[in-house]
Amino acid sequence: VGSTKTANRGNVPELNPRHPFYEFFRQFQDPRYGGGGGRGAPVSGAGSGFIVSPDGVILTNAHVVQGADEVTVKLHDRREFRAKVVGSDPRTDVAVLKIDAKNLPVAPLGKSRNLAPGEWVLAIGSPYGLESTVTAGVVSATGRNLQDGQVPFIQTDVAINPGNSGGPLINTRGEVVGINSQIYSQTGGYQGLAFSIPIDIAVKIKDQIMATGKVQHAKLGVGVQPIGQDFADSFGLESPEGVLIANVDRGSPAERAGLKSGDIVRRFNGQPMVSPGDLSSNVSLSKPGERVVLDVWREGKPVRIEAVLGDASEKGRRAEPEELALNGGGADKGAKLGLVLRPLEPIERRQSGIASGLLIEDARGAAAIAGIEPGDVLVSVNGRAVNSLDQVRDVVAKASKSVALLIQRGSDRIFIPVRIG
Repeated sequence: VGSTKTANRGNVPELNPRHPFYEFFRQFQDPRYGGGGGRGAPVSGAGSGFIVSPDGVILTNAHVVQGADEVTVKLHDRREFRAKVVGSDPRTDVAVLKIDAKNLPVAPLGKSRNLAPGEWVLAIGSPYGLESTVTAGVVSATGRNLQDGQVPFIQTDVAINPGNSGGPLINTRGEVVGINSQIYSQTGGYQGLAFSIPIDIAVKIKDQIMATGKVQHAKLGVGVQPIGQDFADSFGLESPEGVLIANVDRGSPAERAGLKSGDIVRRFNGQPMVSPGDLSSNVSLSKPGERVVLDVWREGKPVRIEAVLGDASEKGRRAEPEELALNGGGADKGAKLGLVLRPLEPIERRQSGIASGLLIEDARGAAAIAGIEPGDVLVSVNGRAVNSLDQVRDVVAKASKSVALLIQRGSDRIFIPVRIG
């Protein structure tokens, strides 16, 4: 594809009729100045793409066609076609277009999983509108996870600029191995860091869109973080590899499977998990309802867990902290202590060295006035160790005017009196 052009109506405000240049611009029917019947000025953008079937199926980026009212495809032989957006998937940034044409030349597809760092690759696109521009470079890395980790990108040093988006990344055998998607830049132009969507993933997305018009992604329902050397030492791992589960959504596939906060996922269906992005992309690119096997490190021992993945479109619920509403003694019934508390996660207990207690997520009212701060750990109330909200309620309910809270702040422990009456 020579280029892909999109157009929509922008929300450009009209000029006030009392403006001294209103009549001048109105004569030229500029929609920004009252000549367009209140409609915004047309806004256009450009990108690239490539043909994957002789009957006019084209792959490009979702962000190239996002919000477009019209999409025009210009082929290498200068012919132009109005294109239909069959479907797009913002999670992977893949879109499928269809033009009314036959017997078109097709770009041969390779296997992105066979790519290795150091291989030469080419990018073809229309940077800044310069059609059919070819640039070359090498594969810098594969499986590179960015931001939310939905796609394990191919990183290259190929010159990619605005207008290249959606174009093919091609290996030395002339096969498409990726879709050029984004760059890292502080200037908006090429700075040696370009990222492409693996063609293996793009084809899976394309097949779903062509079959159903939409894409389904799976979810596990966990919050994750990377494993560093300190964590590896704490958990008894030989090397800092794996994905630490920080929290588990209520009612999620992870909770139903028995995953817990503090578990370390080392393999997903036999594939090593090195970073959080590895787990996120493998889960997201699976199908809802698919049964997967997780090799987990739990309390110094390997555990194998099977989970049935859910649908990413369904919202999960994280364990929420609760505000502690307490009935104090005296006349002020229903007075609030002003604390928002939740139990410490296993990883937080390990990091802080605190065997028991409740994390203070927020402090308001009487607690804030007394000097309690978010991030403090409530260790005991009136000398009684507490590990649950019910224990705190029980102790405070028996108090009259004030309670003595033992707080750990950093490495220090202090008693703070809080009035409740």
